[in-house]
Amino acid sequence: MYLTITETAEYLSLPESYIEAMIHENKIRAVHDGEQYLIYREQFNQHLAQMEKAKKQLAEYLSEPIPEDPDVKDED
Repeated sequence: MYLTITETAEYLSLPESYIEAMIHENKIRAVHDGEQYLIYREQFNQHLAQMEKAKKQLAEYLSEPIPEDPDVKDED
């Protein structure tokens, strides 16, 4: 499904000017049909899914306990 800049701004809760700037900087893929830019909505869903997966992996990594180093000697 394709969205206009206005619909995309509402979908992402961002200002329209920011969406336009991202399109001109080629950070958001869009198609210009002669009158307006159309943005494929699934590109955001895929990105958000990847970000959630990365956050989950980072949380799992950070929750792992640090193993004790067998070479550490008690200096007391």
